[in-house]
Amino acid sequence: MTRRRLTTLAILETANVFWFALVFFGLLGTPTTGANLAGFAVCSVLLIQGSAYWYLKLRQLDRGERLPAGMAVFGVLRVVNPILLLVSGAYIGWTLLNGVSWWTEVLLGIVLWVLAVLEQVNYFHVQLSYDNRADLSRLMRTRRLRRSHLARDLGRSRRAPEPVGPRRP
Repeated sequence: MTRRRLTTLAILETANVFWFALVFFGLLGTPTTGANLAGFAVCSVLLIQGSAYWYLKLRQLDRGERLPAGMAVFGVLRVVNPILLLVSGAYIGWTLLNGVSWWTEVLLGIVLWVLAVLEQVNYFHVQLSYDNRADLSRLMRTRRLRRSHLARDLGRSRRAPEPVGPRRP
């Protein structure tokens, strides 16, 4: 992965949090109900985690380190995030079942919650985003999804307990 691509990913993931808030709650005037905010919050948390990973991946490559810093934290997040998704999804579902106007008061929360689930899978398990020629070509050739970069780094960090640092010749 190129330095330019990593920089773009690190910036865009965080920028999406602000764009979502501006577009959905500002320009479109979607109500800031509990369900909508729950979906927005969990999606934002996942996007910021993705941005942090891409930044650390960029720093790893710049410094010539074996692994990005913070793999232990991402290992914990891999377990904690599904709990956050479960709790926020349950809250959104509970809200929906309590007879609110689902179109305005819950729909955005559902959409952003689904996006958060997809981001969890995309970051911590398999790559779902195939937005460049090389990725698409590999997908067409192998006919299977690729393990995500973060999942591969987490696997390497579990196998090698040595400290993260510059590579030795």
